[in-house]
Amino acid sequence: MKRRRKSSMPVEEAVSAGGVIYRYGPSGIEVVICGRTKDGVWGLPKGTPAPGESLEETAAREVEEETGIQVRPVAKIGTIEYWFVKPQERIRVHKRVHHYLMIPVGGSIDRHDWEYDQVEWVPVEEALRRLTYSNEAEVVRKAQALIQEVEGSVHP
Repeated sequence: MKRRRKSSMPVEEAVSAGGVIYRYGPSGIEVVICGRTKDGVWGLPKGTPAPGESLEETAAREVEEETGIQVRPVAKIGTIEYWFVKPQERIRVHKRVHHYLMIPVGGSIDRHDWEYDQVEWVPVEEALRRLTYSNEAEVVRKAQALIQEVEGSVHP
């Protein structure tokens, strides 16, 4: 049996929070995805907590900044974890991202910030195809199931 060699790079712990914004469109449930033309990456909006901010507050603030949409979190979807390397700093990063299900309460995707070139409302099935990372697609699948549970309390 091969043993995995322990990395000599230091590990940095990182936390982010974001969410899945949903609404009902002509073809059913739609969600917001964010894209960057330069690297072809499509993802969900998220960001880093400010000092003293709860994860839910971070998620709402970051989602509004990155998408232009003011939101209200209605439920926690879950947390994903992944690893990546910052090559110039020679650091391995262990990142945890907390996702919330959100409804739009104002704003517009026309007001999104510089972090993404494109912010779009798309049907859930299209989001599942276009999201670059499978763990974010899984977050959208969980959100889709959660919508059924919370719908009565969100839209009475």
